[in-house]
Amino acid sequence: MGAGSIKILLAITQAFALTMSVAFIVYVVVIVVPYLRRKPAPVGDAADFTWHFFVPCRDEQTVIRETVRYLRSTFRHAHVWVVDDDSEDRTARVVKSIWRRNGGYDPYLHLVPRRRPEARTGKGDALNAAYQALNFWMGPDESRDDVVVVVVDADGRPAENCLEVCAADHLFGDGTIGAVQLDVWMGNADSRPPGRSWFSRAFGLKLAQMQDLEFRTAIAAIQTSRGFTGTISMGGNGQFTRLSALDSIAGEDEQPWRGSLLEDFELGVHLLTAGWRTGYTPDSHVKQEGLYSLRRFLVQRTRWGQGTMQCSRYLRRIWDSPHVSTLGAAEMMYYLAQPWMQLLGSLLYPIPFILLLFSTAGDPAQVWTWFADDGAWILFAIYGSFGLLPFIVWGPIYQFKCLKSRNLLRGLGMGFAYALYIYTFYITSWRALFRLVRGRNGWSKTRRNTEHAPGVKVALDS
Repeated sequence: MGAGSIKILLAITQAFALTMSVAFIVYVVVIVVPYLRRKPAPVGDAADFTWHFFVPCRDEQTVIRETVRYLRSTFRHAHVWVVDDDSEDRTARVVKSIWRRNGGYDPYLHLVPRRRPEARTGKGDALNAAYQALNFWMGPDESRDDVVVVVVDADGRPAENCLEVCAADHLFGDGTIGAVQLDVWMGNADSRPPGRSWFSRAFGLKLAQMQDLEFRTAIAAIQTSRGFTGTISMGGNGQFTRLSALDSIAGEDEQPWRGSLLEDFELGVHLLTAGWRTGYTPDSHVKQEGLYSLRRFLVQRTRWGQGTMQCSRYLRRIWDSPHVSTLGAAEMMYYLAQPWMQLLGSLLYPIPFILLLFSTAGDPAQVWTWFADDGAWILFAIYGSFGLLPFIVWGPIYQFKCLKSRNLLRGLGMGFAYALYIYTFYITSWRALFRLVRGRNGWSKTRRNTEHAPGVKVALDS
């Protein structure tokens, strides 16, 4: 390949480098700075509201006992609704045993049983069952504006201050706020997993730490920036929703949650387009279990990616909604485009390096001259650096802000590890696309760290 190919390669690399440079500057100004500048807000009075925890369970016997005990002991005046989604283990028996041990009747603990074929069809359907059970329990004439539904995973641990934080005047104290999302932490980010080898234990711990870093820095910062666009999204854990807001989108079938594999984001779309505002607070958090297994992690993120692709069907609804600003619609459309952009990026990003490889094979001397004399190496350095910096920057931020450590070198190491972690999303986006094309839209539950593969017998307590 000759000088013409070199010029093409130079032009492509320059374009990529310039685009990434501008994108990184915007990224820092719009996302990083507001996150670092945010200060804690005043709290409210939890007694102003009635709280109902929804805990969807599908084969959760390994974690549900401690979760129910934690919720009932920490939030004594909140109701806990455990949805047994036709579990094949002893989830329901565990919940019933807690109910009996509390004196035979605990008016704040409820079990919602589901059976196939209606059961095991997704988390959204399980939550709808809890919503319908709550409606039947409350009756039609009770006030619903001051009732808040809290979605917690079977391994979730909401912080003790979460109710008073969410009751604040700028959150549920504001009648226009329909839902609030807590910050999400990984409760096992500092717990080395069991394993046969040092590498497996170290890798599992690092994977859990990357999930903690992702949620507590990058995702928290994005949620903070969404406060300016009015498009704060909901998560599957630590999701607080006003009951009257759920009523407004439930319809005659009493189903506020829909059929997407990303039912939390989907709920937020319906709330925003119905005229409700959503809030986010890092002043409280919910802890969940970070995955130690790369295989289970890829299964989880494939489901999330496929759910995002499914939610693309709401693009027209978002754009046409009078309740969503143009800037807000653009932000939501950008989010929904992420898995598609990752597919495209996995095809486009290697182009300069592929062209360089072919150019080197055709005329090695000319390529060397181009690098040495024309300074092309600078462009490739910029191309590579700005492709990594938006991810690496979160390593030191996580180290300083979340871990309260000033170890810069360790923070940079965490940043590089996070960049590698993020690149797994290119894999999960392709997996999600293949599942979508093949019509495999079923909800695939991610097994807990303590769960064994199907067919493996485990000794259980009585």
